[in-house]
Amino acid sequence: MGLLKIRGGRPLEGTVEINGAKNSVLPILAATLINGGVNVLHNCPDLRDVASAIQILEHLGCRVSREGKTVIVDSSVVDRCDVPDRLMREMRSSVIFLGPIIARCGEALLHTPGGCELGPRPIDLHLDALTRLGVSIRREGGAIRCKAGDMRGRDILLAFPSVGATENIMLAATACRGVTRIINAAREPEIEDLQQFLRKTGAACRGAGESEITVTGGPTAFDTEHRIMPDRIEAATYLCAAAAAGGDLTLRNCQPAHFGTVIEKLSDGGAEITARGRTVRIRVRERLRAMPLVRTMPYPGFPTDGQSQLMAAACTAAGTTVFQESIFENRYRHVGELERMGARIRVSGRIAVVDGVERLHGAQMQATDLRGGAAMVIAALAAEGESTIGAIEHIDRGYEHIERVLSGVGGQIERVRREAPEKNDT
Repeated sequence: MGLLKIRGGRPLEGTVEINGAKNSVLPILAATLINGGVNVLHNCPDLRDVASAIQILEHLGCRVSREGKTVIVDSSVVDRCDVPDRLMREMRSSVIFLGPIIARCGEALLHTPGGCELGPRPIDLHLDALTRLGVSIRREGGAIRCKAGDMRGRDILLAFPSVGATENIMLAATACRGVTRIINAAREPEIEDLQQFLRKTGAACRGAGESEITVTGGPTAFDTEHRIMPDRIEAATYLCAAAAAGGDLTLRNCQPAHFGTVIEKLSDGGAEITARGRTVRIRVRERLRAMPLVRTMPYPGFPTDGQSQLMAAACTAAGTTVFQESIFENRYRHVGELERMGARIRVSGRIAVVDGVERLHGAQMQATDLRGGAAMVIAALAAEGESTIGAIEHIDRGYEHIERVLSGVGGQIERVRREAPEKNDT
């Protein structure tokens, strides 16, 4: 596996085109199962997680091809209803296939999903909701066996506005008789993108973006063509990179309103940010200032997926920035790696206090998870000297060729192959 080698201290200047959203394309790829037709999806990023989702579709019997940024899924034939353990372990969001497999096949066999180790993320909300819709569920070790009975729409009240649970219920509800209401639904923009796709298949779905979503069961058999929305977390990551390294960076093909809380925090820190239409420009000529309390919350609050990256930018800000992680208890796994660079961070439970230092220095690091790995890249761009980051398969799950993007705007970053250790002949 390769490394990222980064020499910091160079401002970022130029333009970055934002890719399609990882957290949107994955549930939409899963949703292609329910309509039994040809689905043409544009603006699909080339990511490890997307490749894993395509492998799952092909295992189930679908025919999938990619032409540049377009992925074509022919789901007219689905001859399996299981997802093997090796594929489930590739990504946490693989559980999103549960609802559409049940809707299409009437049964499903999945295993406990893998992905980044960010603390307990139980899928009980998914399973409890499916049970209420008429699905019989039996756990056998790490396997989850599901059998659809008389599936009928119901009111489903979520104890927490889980994105994955909301999506799984929406997908399963297309096969239910009657109306399903999801109360306290997640409100993320990716939910709205999924709803737009489902409507194109013929599904009767409304309310996405609000706290109550309604799905009326019925046939979904139309061929579709859909463009994946821009990735708000990728956009937030590159904003944080420019804020940390300095410079003048423009992001194109993005939706500024989707990551407005990140823009607000960076503006509070002294970054000059302007948003017009689908373009955002950030200019940073001086050292950032400390920012007000950063508390992660479900959308439209500050995204947990952007906390690590903003923390990296805060490491060299003048003053103290306090972070409160309200979603995942292990979102601070990157802290130890940032401290290798000279960052001053104190963690107590879900609170992290960042005392900004004048400069960071290069270090050897290992990516701990997807967004934590991105935070290390950001810190390395701002640091003096050379840094290396290993375990970059985590970063590749959510960023398409991050080294090409950043080197294209002035960052000194390259991907290098890790040399195999020499064999000991003695």
